Amino acid sequence: MEKQMRWMIYGTYGYTGELIAREAVRRGYKPILAGRSREKVEALASELGLEARHFGLDEARLDAQIEDCELVMHCAGPFSATAAPMMEACLRARAHYLDITGEISVFAHAQSLNDRARSAGVVVCPGVGFDVIPTDCVAAALKNALPDATHLALGIDTRSSMSPGTAKTSIEGLAQGGKVRRDGKVVSVPLAYRVRRIDFGDGEKPAMTIPWGDVSTAYHTTGIPTIEVFVPGSRGMIRGARLANLIRPLLGLSWVQKQLKARIDKNVTGPDDGKRAESGTWVWGEARNARGERKVARVHTANVYNLTVSGALAVVGYLMQTRPAGGAYTPARLLGADLVSSLPGSGELRID
Repeated sequence: MEKQMRWMIYGTYGYTGELIAREAVRRGYKPILAGRSREKVEALASELGLEARHFGLDEARLDAQIEDCELVMHCAGPFSATAAPMMEACLRARAHYLDITGEISVFAHAQSLNDRARSAGVVVCPGVGFDVIPTDCVAAALKNALPDATHLALGIDTRSSMSPGTAKTSIEGLAQGGKVRRDGKVVSVPLAYRVRRIDFGDGEKPAMTIPWGDVSTAYHTTGIPTIEVFVPGSRGMIRGARLANLIRPLLGLSWVQKQLKARIDKNVTGPDDGKRAESGTWVWGEARNARGERKVARVHTANVYNLTVSGALAVVGYLMQTRPAGGAYTPARLLGADLVSSLPGSGELRID
């Protein structure tokens, strides 16, 4: 068992935060559970025999509540609104910051804090869940296999249903449109900007580009200047994504977002244990260089939420055992490309 540090999970009554808290206790960890709602935090903490704290994200309250922590696992979305204040508080408290975001803007902000994190001697590493551990590890492995790669494509094929938080983030993402990295810069493109056929590991199928977090993180992991991320989609799904480009300005209106998210709260609960156990995921990647040489990587992993739980706690365990140099990291830069294959339910990462 690793040496215990004093650490906190913030956002423990969300779908994924609760899964992480329960598994942490099963492994013998004793995190502090925290969030805005006193009633919800205390109910879970009482059940699990843990300390509870309730507070919002204003600076004074944050500083007082995390000043005795060495690490914060931040699980309270939307991360576009909550990550920056928690990162700032962690820098002031000299506490490691981890989260489970997949939002490009959050990854970009974390990288902008690299010098300050280095000076504070703390790790700032967002995306220690399914967003973006497996794709980040695939990217790192492909860079090792083809060091002069100029183009990187990554992809995910999963049949997992969404949690409420993931669904809400997806709704926000629709309003922001697509994103790819081109010549080292993140650029906006239409939804389903590029369509191609891909064999993720379970047979070839049509796939479309999405604004996945690796558009930001894979560049910092590999230095490859052109990056796209794909998911499979039926013809109808691809057509619907392209039609959504026509109404994207409407999707960004606050009242439209509010209505859509209210519908999610009413209808989306996240997969149960059985559904998670039966819905694994294929992760794929392709690197190409200027001479047209090509390498393809694939790995099969556990369900996206099970991998998020095990991946997040693997990073916590690593930081309990080691003292890496402070700075802004991606998961593969922090723990290496082998991280994904070491997680429960993952197979070997193969490169052809």
